[in-house]
Amino acid sequence: MMSKHVTTTKGLSHFMLFLLRLLALALFIYSVSLVFTSNFNMGNLLVWLLTAAVDVYAIWQQPIHHWLHGTIPGKIVFVFLLVFGTLYAALLGFVAFSGYANPATGQEKVVIVLGAGLRKDRPSLLLRYRLDKAYEYAVAHPDALVITTGGQGRDEWVPEGQAMRNYLIEKGLDSQRVLAECKSTSTEENFLFAKEILVQQGISAQEPVVYVTNAFHCYRGGVYAAMAGFTTAHALPAGIPLRSVLTCYLREAAAVIYYWLFKSSRTGFVQPLVGLLSLNKKFFYK
Repeated sequence: MMSKHVTTTKGLSHFMLFLLRLLALALFIYSVSLVFTSNFNMGNLLVWLLTAAVDVYAIWQQPIHHWLHGTIPGKIVFVFLLVFGTLYAALLGFVAFSGYANPATGQEKVVIVLGAGLRKDRPSLLLRYRLDKAYEYAVAHPDALVITTGGQGRDEWVPEGQAMRNYLIEKGLDSQRVLAECKSTSTEENFLFAKEILVQQGISAQEPVVYVTNAFHCYRGGVYAAMAGFTTAHALPAGIPLRSVLTCYLREAAAVIYYWLFKSSRTGFVQPLVGLLSLNKKFFYK
């Protein structure tokens, strides 16, 4: 009986090691693909770090396992990783849930579309998901005014707000219904400058508005809308490309932590460090 038990245990161990190495290989292939399919951003960096950690453990599993469980420093590191991993996983769950916690009612007459990066003068794939969702809402609500938001990045040919407006007009929206905000450099400024445009149109920030962004970004979109003075802002969550799920949710969890620490999407006194890491809107959403 003892021999049979040991054999079963070893077999399970080998199977788990096989799954680990399969995961390591999949992450490695995915990480390499990011080099060719997207710009450098925080999500990519986090995926690369995760891939490195999993791959190293998959290759040197036995000595690492012995160190983590057989030495005092290793045990401290193990507990830290366990607690950090659990909390980060919980945060990922929060981000995923919050994307659908404050849905649009259909009564909103103002649609604010948050920018997410361009490829030269055309919206990125992530941004097209947002614009297509905004277009659907605008078609279903012909009295709604649409405001596209976003300034011009260093590698962008035109301001995001202008490119987004062009995209919606090309899809068929009346140009009179679509206004472009072209100065903002952060999610906060998206809402602040959109509010200025609304005031110019005679629309109060007290009026219900719906903001369009990808589901993972809805929580921060809501808090920044409130900070800008919008009293009734609901989310219209857009989808996300399957290939971007891991990168987007990992980086959004980091962005939520940053917001909780600094109550801002702008970098303030930590600009040098954040600039080095590009922990700003372009870094998060291009």
